Amino acid sequence: MSTVLSDPARPALTQLTEEESMFREAVRDFALAEIAPRVSRMDEEQRMDPDLIPQLFELGLMGIEIPERFGGAESSFFTSVLVVEELSRIDPAVAVLVDVQNTLVINALRRWGSPDQQGRFFPALARETVGAYALSEAGSGSDAFALACRARQDGDDWILEGQKLWITNGAEAGLFIVFATVDPDAGYKGITAFLVERDTDGFTVGKKEDKLGIRASSTTELILDGCRVPSTNVLGEVGKGYKVAIETLNEGRIGIGAQMVGLAQGALDHTLKYVQEREQFGRAISRFQGVQFQLAELATEIEASRLLVYNAARLKDAGEEFLTAAAMAKLHSSRMAQRVASDCIDLYGGYGFTREYPGEKFYRDAKIGTIYEGTTNMQLQTIAKLLLR
Repeated sequence: MSTVLSDPARPALTQLTEEESMFREAVRDFALAEIAPRVSRMDEEQRMDPDLIPQLFELGLMGIEIPERFGGAESSFFTSVLVVEELSRIDPAVAVLVDVQNTLVINALRRWGSPDQQGRFFPALARETVGAYALSEAGSGSDAFALACRARQDGDDWILEGQKLWITNGAEAGLFIVFATVDPDAGYKGITAFLVERDTDGFTVGKKEDKLGIRASSTTELILDGCRVPSTNVLGEVGKGYKVAIETLNEGRIGIGAQMVGLAQGALDHTLKYVQEREQFGRAISRFQGVQFQLAELATEIEASRLLVYNAARLKDAGEEFLTAAAMAKLHSSRMAQRVASDCIDLYGGYGFTREYPGEKFYRDAKIGTIYEGTTNMQLQTIAKLLLR
């Protein structure tokens, strides 16, 4: 298969197929034309432009791995990663909406959903329905299975009771993968995943969080008060929800890595332009060797993270072991994004500290990378555990 460089300015180590490159360019053009003009307003209003979401569906970005027979693109996980990276160069808040849809919700349904569930939910997820992944609770963060949310069987239904916190896409989603325990005494073996539709009786989307970054992305609480879910909406098997969660999050980490790579590249893109326009001591600051060296360091760090992310995604698509690669990709890219965004602000000087330029938003958006879908310490623990196994 023929290959082309992922970008004329990038090293030959980052290679894409011709089809992947064309799709990435289409996403980039869309992001520049449709997302870029909305970024500042969406960040200030703390909401996704409702006119933007239908466009994401129309372009096929919300059902990348859904089979064609259900209306999806039937593409690869790696394609999802490319999409998240490209969107993040313009707005990481939009990227995470697409990321959760593809790497968490759709991925979980592809692996664990029954033919009936896929037939019922895939067409809507490809066409119009946003998905959300509801695992976290007040007392369940890194200790993901310390769930207080309960599920009890009532005939052919399950009754869910409890509260979920920090749920990405909560304001927009029409379908939620909700994790609850059916037997607290069974520990993680009591965890079960349920497919809950937004209009289900006893299900309410609660408070929306006021966040530091990715402010256009909704982060909400969910309230389950006698929420009645049919047994046909159990995802996987009763008591196997821990497998659904772990295996899906392992893949989701690669998506977050892609978000951080795209974010850092976006910050650098703006900075490269600025340093060639800004003059001090009678010349553009890009002509000073100290500035040039800083830019070279940033570009190298971004490319190192990009290769880690791409490698993990390729391994996943090939059916190879990818857990260590995924943890390393998220660990390195989330740290890198904070460093790059911070250094880019330094290169802007005083202007970088204002909201007139995009650097401060990239800086705020970068912080979440070390927290969600596994904190930095959890990635270190995972890597060490796998190394020593």
